[in-house]
Formats: sequence, structure tokens, C-alpha cells
Amino acid sequence: MDSNIIPNDLETSQSNLERSRFREMMAQRKHGWQRYIWIFWALLGPGLLAALADNDAGGVISYAATGVQFGIGLFIPLVLCLAFLTFTVQEMSMRLGAVTQEGFSRLALRRYGKFWGFYHITTLAFENLLTLVTEFIGMTAGLTLLGLPLWLSDLICFVFIVSFAIFTGYFTKERIALLVGALNVVFLVVAGMTHPSLASIGHAFVAWNVPTSLRGGVIWFVIATVGNAIAPWMIFFQGSGTIDKGVSSRELILGRIDTAFGCLVQVIVAAGIIIVGASLFGHMSNVSSAGPAQIIDALHHSYGRWVAILFGIGLFDAGFLASITVSLSSSWSISELFGWSKSLNDTLRQAPKFYAVYIGSLLFAALAILVPHLPLDFLSILAQVVGGILMTPLLIFLVVMTSDKRLMGQYRTKIFGRVWGWLMVTLLCGLTLATFWQTFF
Repeated sequence: MDSNIIPNDLETSQSNLERSRFREMMAQRKHGWQRYIWIFWALLGPGLLAALADNDAGGVISYAATGVQFGIGLFIPLVLCLAFLTFTVQEMSMRLGAVTQEGFSRLALRRYGKFWGFYHITTLAFENLLTLVTEFIGMTAGLTLLGLPLWLSDLICFVFIVSFAIFTGYFTKERIALLVGALNVVFLVVAGMTHPSLASIGHAFVAWNVPTSLRGGVIWFVIATVGNAIAPWMIFFQGSGTIDKGVSSRELILGRIDTAFGCLVQVIVAAGIIIVGASLFGHMSNVSSAGPAQIIDALHHSYGRWVAILFGIGLFDAGFLASITVSLSSSWSISELFGWSKSLNDTLRQAPKFYAVYIGSLLFAALAILVPHLPLDFLSILAQVVGGILMTPLLIFLVVMTSDKRLMGQYRTKIFGRVWGWLMVTLLCGLTLATFWQTFF
């Protein structure tokens, strides 16, 4: 480990490790199949949460709109292939946090100076606020369709998410978030209720085809899909969550299992959402401006009330979980950069600035969607595109830091991983340039 780690931060990290419920669970002696189930339950955490929350309300809207616009075609196989990309990025973030016991923003500040430390925090805060607005768009959509006014729906969502902060301890909050995330399965249920053609899905993997008449706007949706798969907040959330959970270099294999399982579940659910959207392919007018209310209404007319209700429940759940994780990524990163108390093991009184960032960012998003004539549907897609663009510099720093032998020691990225990492950087740079060309030229 790098000898330049700040002593106070190291002492704080060690304190978190000593009081971690995760380490207590791992120390318990169980035998046979019970031991494997217990270990699996214990290791689930930051990796799975980051991946499940990646299918956030904005992502759900984006995936569904993509299915409505293009059908199954290109995007089902593309989303499934992105599991490898997502795992690579999240594994590096998990390993960086576990080995150094420092978050991404603090490492960037300490190793590369104030400019880069504050650059990462500024871009993260901007993208997170934009993302949180899309979460509230999704969460309030279902409630307003039930007849509640927008302001009341907005208030209910805000109170629910803020109430998460009152629970005590990282482990309790993590388990609650995991139970919320488990409701992602509702999208697979809805996909089954639309009776998709298995033959068409299988053909998509062979053809990777987009209708000729729709190819003009496909680049925008491709980078939006990639941006949703590896959103910037995930790097900050998983690294800081790994530290707060108490995972160290001794548990890297468990962290990798957690991350891999999460990435697999995420792409399967995302594919299910695209299938739901594709069931409406050719059955909706003004597809380019389709938002959650229009999609839910179309599902109601095409497949019945329960399909629409279940999709609305899933959309609310997706926004609820993502609002928690996205806000926490801001709180962890900003608090770490300024040296504030930053653990979920702390109460509101013990870490007031940490929770102020958490609640303040939620308040901003809740108020933003009440602004008259705000282009909410456009913001849902824009948030994913901005995420894809901002990922490039973050990924460069992530590849460089995890490849640094002085920082990572024996846990640095091996040669094949470094080559793969730089290939991803090149891919994102290409998609970013393509987006600028598509948008402005």
C-alpha cells in the first residue's frame, strides 16, 4: 500500500473495519451448505446495489423508450454484452477501495492535486443531480397516474428516501436497500406478461439489426445505453461502499463475486425492460418524446391494468433505490474530499454534513421537477448521455490508479486487464465523439 496514506484516514478506516458487521458475519462458524448461503448473504452489498441501482428510473425510461423506438434488434444483445464492460469498471473500483481504504475523490486529490480532485467531485455532483431529477420523474409518474397531484407525489417520494437516513448502521441500511432492489424482478414478470417472441429474441443475437429507416438516431441511443451501464456515480459508490462495509484486500474474491452477480442481474433486468418497450414497437405515436406516463398508458391499453400497475411499481422501486445510492455517492465523495465524517455507521448527529449533502441533493431534485414546462422526458435521455461522456476521464484515472504498483502492490491490474481497460477508454472516446457529431452536425 502507498506509504503516503494520511494517518487519520487510515485510523478511521481501521475503525470501520473493526466494527464492521460484515467481518463479524464472516467470522461466524457454520458448516456445510449453510456456510455457503451465509457467506453469500454476507458478501452481497456494494457491487449488487450499484448494479441494481444502475437500472434506475431514468435508465428504465431510457431502456423502455429504446425498445419502443427500435424493437428488440440491436439493443438486447448490446445490453447483455455490456455486463463484461460493467464488471471490469466496477471490479477496479471495488479493488481500489478495498486495497487502499480510500475513496476515489480522495485518491485523485492526494495523488494528482486539487484540480483533479475538485474536477471529479464537480462533474459527479452535476451528473448526480441530473440523474436524481430523472429518478423523481420516474417515481412520481406512477403516483400521479393513481390520481395524486404532482406536488403530493413528489413529497411522498422525498419523505420515503430521506427516511432511509434514520436507520442505524451500515449493515441495516444495506440490507434494506437490497430488499428494495430485489423488487427489480417485477420487470421480468412484466416482460413475460407481454408474451415476447423467443424466436425474435434469438434472431436479434444473430442479426444485430436496426431498421434502415431508424439508423439515423441510433448513435444517441447507443451511448445512452452505454452511459447507463457504467454511470460515473457507480465508481464512487462502490469504492466508498466497499470501505464502509469493511471489505479489505483479504476479501477481494468475495467482492468480485458480489460485483459479478450484480452485473449479471442488471443486464438481465435491463434486457427485460427493453422487451417490455419492444412489445409496443409500432404501436405508439410520437415515440421520440415518449415518457413514463405515455409508456404506462400504452401498456394499459395493450396488455391490461395489471401490466401497467406492475411496471409503475417497478419504476417507483427503481427510482427509490437509485435515489439512495446516487445521493450516497455524492455524500461519500464530497465528505471524503473535505475530511468530514462519512460513514453510514454514523448517526445524523455524528455526521451532519454527510447527511446534509444526502438530503440536500434529494431536495434539489424534488423541487426541480415542480418547475413548470421542464423538459422531463428529454432529461431522462440526456442524463444517460452525460453519464457516458463523463465516464471517459474517470475511467482513465481508474485504469491508471489500479495499474500503479506503488499504490496497489500485488493487487495492481495485470497486463491483460490494463490492455482491456485502455480499449474501453478508446471505445468511450469514440462514442463521445460520435455523440457530438450526431448532436451538432
